[in-house]
Amino acid sequence: MHDPRVLLDPATEAVRKLARRGFELDLGHLEKLTSQRTASAQQIDSARKESNELAREVQQRAKAGEDVAELRERARNLKSEIQHAEEQHRQFEDDLRDFLLGIPNLPDDELPDGNSDEFAVEVRTWGTAPTFDFTPRDHVDIGESLGIFDFNRSSKLAGPRFAVLKGVGAELERAIATFLLQLHTRRHGYVEFSLPALVNRPTMTGTGQLPKFEEDLFKTGVADRELFLVPTAEVPLTNLHASETLQAESLPLAYTAHTPCFRSEAGSYGRDTRGLIRLHQFAKVELVRIVDAESSRDELEIMLSHAETCLKELGLAYRVVRLAAGDIGFSAEYTYDIEVWLPSQQCYREISSVSDCGVFQARRAGIRTKTKDGKRGLAATLNGSGLPIGRTLVAILEQGQQADGSVRIPEVLQPLLGYAVINADGTTSA
Repeated sequence: MHDPRVLLDPATEAVRKLARRGFELDLGHLEKLTSQRTASAQQIDSARKESNELAREVQQRAKAGEDVAELRERARNLKSEIQHAEEQHRQFEDDLRDFLLGIPNLPDDELPDGNSDEFAVEVRTWGTAPTFDFTPRDHVDIGESLGIFDFNRSSKLAGPRFAVLKGVGAELERAIATFLLQLHTRRHGYVEFSLPALVNRPTMTGTGQLPKFEEDLFKTGVADRELFLVPTAEVPLTNLHASETLQAESLPLAYTAHTPCFRSEAGSYGRDTRGLIRLHQFAKVELVRIVDAESSRDELEIMLSHAETCLKELGLAYRVVRLAAGDIGFSAEYTYDIEVWLPSQQCYREISSVSDCGVFQARRAGIRTKTKDGKRGLAATLNGSGLPIGRTLVAILEQGQQADGSVRIPEVLQPLLGYAVINADGTTSA
């Protein structure tokens, strides 16, 4: 969420910046809402001051034996006026807040123009995309031939866009998650959390999923409790410190969690409906950093390096791109995507987004900072995938496939699994 004073400041160039991401900011309406709130606050202050002065006058005249009936009547009327003004002020505040909640973050001017991945700028590549002397198969054909996927039964259980993995497939999922968590906690210094998969509306609002993306969320409830299934662990991890003031000297905070993630993917039907690429439920290891606002861009580079290390350790060829201003997430001001090579598609596909949200989420969630000398401010928040389990498994199967139908397992996973190869018949061998 934004400070309306910042948006209204011509130096911010909010209209121009938001137009780069396809959002038209109605500055006139914002100014009207802000003026209404300010005027009503001033009206309340003036009325309260008059009420206090009137109370003192009533007390003084009553002591002097004077008739104060008319003054007391004015005091009662003034009290009613104040109550009405306070109600009106709350409505003005709600109107302004609702308007601000719908405004996305301002994209950084370093980002290229454009509104899709076609406009992303390549930053670097790593590894050599594998070549084959046979036509590479996609992960669905590989997994089904190995007997580790069962999409027919997943459809029976829950319908389309769900997956059942069994045997070696389930073992691989578990090993990938364990490897990623150990990498981030033991080498990168993140603190691991076990989190609720259901959160409330304020939590979803704090990180920017609500109100704009409500149609893309799975919602449930018991009695009068409204709850949302988390689309990413970014939501509960960031909101752990909602409405808190953090000691600036304790920053940065680095958190990670492995959770199920739930997304309805509204409007995306027809795209990636086959296999593990775009599911309603998937597992992911998420990274969140809560940092001093002045250091957020440096911290973004640190988080990006942590996400890249995952793929380097797994030996998976990838590239890093800088997203266009019109293609970044609602809460982000700057985003890198990491795209892994998929031989079946002969292209790179997104496996991780790493974003700097500046103070945008912290303002929404009320995450503040305080230095030892009493200086107060807002924290900055960053988030990134490190990594999604399903898409990582897709890349392992496709980049590791062999001509005889087997799949070679990345070396770093072999100690966790106890084997190096999934044979064409679904058995394993060292």
